[in-house]
Amino acid sequence: MKNVLKWPSFMLVLILSLVLSGCSTGEESSNSGGSGGSTEAKGTIEQIKERGKLIAGVKYDTKLFGLKDPASGEVEGFDIDIAKALAKQILGDETKVELKEVTSKTRIPMLQNGDIDLIIATMTITDERKEQVDFSDVYFEAGQSLLVKNDSTITGLESLSGVKVLAVKGSTSAQNIREKAPDAEVLEFDNYQDAFTALKAGKGEALTTDNIILIGMQQTDNNYKLVGGNFTSEPYGIAIRKGDTAFVEEVNSLLKNLKDSGEYDTLHEKWLGSKPE
Repeated sequence: MKNVLKWPSFMLVLILSLVLSGCSTGEESSNSGGSGGSTEAKGTIEQIKERGKLIAGVKYDTKLFGLKDPASGEVEGFDIDIAKALAKQILGDETKVELKEVTSKTRIPMLQNGDIDLIIATMTITDERKEQVDFSDVYFEAGQSLLVKNDSTITGLESLSGVKVLAVKGSTSAQNIREKAPDAEVLEFDNYQDAFTALKAGKGEALTTDNIILIGMQQTDNNYKLVGGNFTSEPYGIAIRKGDTAFVEEVNSLLKNLKDSGEYDTLHEKWLGSKPE
């Protein structure tokens, strides 16, 4: 009778042991998998080196910073040369860079999707954008202005009441002009070339974006002028995936090297006509 009574107790202990063992094994497996995943995850620089090229999101429609020559197919500009200079420091060869076209509207999604390693595309650092991406140190300072025909009576923000002003989708310029000239009618286009074509076709009386971008447009057609001065501050940064702190630090170090070596000044003068102040 005593043996019969002991049997359920023995079974209970055995079952509890198996359950506890199973829980322990699952937890160890989970921890080990997490640790293994962390160990296997490679930093962005390591991925770039393994791939053998840096993939940069750049503009194809912005003279002086990133413009594709329809004849040669080459993309040229200040941002392009910055991308090449970064590739040279990371991989030892400035040609080891793949340039992917972005617009103000597509660049952040492309970065978040992993289509590109970073964005070098006249991108203003803003608090709103910092919620989606991280930024390098400032590499260029611009300011928003207005481009109009030479015979235009528009002189600045105060002249924009009831005026059709052209801007680019996803840009800070479109947001700024709505705030600073609320009585203006803002028409947005996918890219700068479309906006400038619309201005020349008379679909608007002014085009607004950063002064240096407008200067690039003016250089292609001297029937236009800049007016109103700079009414915003537009610090450009290189955008990097949110939380990739190590890569941000690396890019900042590479930018510092460019400035310390004098190469940054050379590129600035080459594309923008003068060394930085």
